[in-house]
Amino acid sequence: MQLFGFQSPANCFGTALCSRFSCLNLSSVENAVMGKTSTTSLVSETGHLITGEFKESHLCRPQKVCLCPFLPIHPLKVSTCLYIIQHPAEESRVLRTVPLLAACLPPDKCKILVGRRFSEDRYPELAAVCRNPNTLILYPGAEATNLEEIAVMSSSPSVMIIIDGTWSQAKDIFYKNSLFRLPKQVQIKTNISSQYVIRTQPTNTCLSTLECAAVAFTIMEKNKSIQETILRPLQALCSFQLQHGAQIHHSKEHLLKNGLYDKPMPKNKRKLRRMELLVNNVKI
Repeated sequence: MQLFGFQSPANCFGTALCSRFSCLNLSSVENAVMGKTSTTSLVSETGHLITGEFKESHLCRPQKVCLCPFLPIHPLKVSTCLYIIQHPAEESRVLRTVPLLAACLPPDKCKILVGRRFSEDRYPELAAVCRNPNTLILYPGAEATNLEEIAVMSSSPSVMIIIDGTWSQAKDIFYKNSLFRLPKQVQIKTNISSQYVIRTQPTNTCLSTLECAAVAFTIMEKNKSIQETILRPLQALCSFQLQHGAQIHHSKEHLLKNGLYDKPMPKNKRKLRRMELLVNNVKI
């Protein structure tokens, strides 16, 4: 995605969160080599766990677009532990939401695993988490239970797994990894529209990873202020981008319904059928 308004590396949107949270958008390997790892536990496809403290860097955002004022002064106090399963393609995206989410949470409550395939032999800790009866995986579908119902019945601390990627990437990870069929599948029942307006969503109610986590934490922790706190840096990021030339991205559903979709229609019959369903308000 183009970085609107700034060109030099020192002014790069998403390269870092000022000097307080540096190099959040660098890959795990680059961070390890440069000695700038996040406080969040991170495992790459090589299976190596990378942990550490954020260090100051001159790759920080300029003061006028610094996101630090929009982050909580102290990490949120939550009992729910979050595991983010991130598709490798998300690592290279500049304006991704996971670094912002991780900056809001305690390091022991947010773990990021990057990859496409997760076997029990290669990821024993993840396997144990998936077999834990208190573990939930956030993935919508006919077999999913509304998260609100689970939260009412459960009083013990839970583990939440969220897959980070496009819808097709998330679907591939969910269905091709048997470990992710072990936890109880849940979904969020909400009609709110995404505030991640600088990236196109499939439908009007599709949410970014950060937004899903914000809603999930609010429900599990029974604390409405959590959602507002986590959303604040995302709102600031989108505002800064729009101020410097970015355009609001309407959902594909909105573009199709209003005759604004200017890309060639897919030749693949399955993809074409999905677009017809979007136009006709059929849930997919």
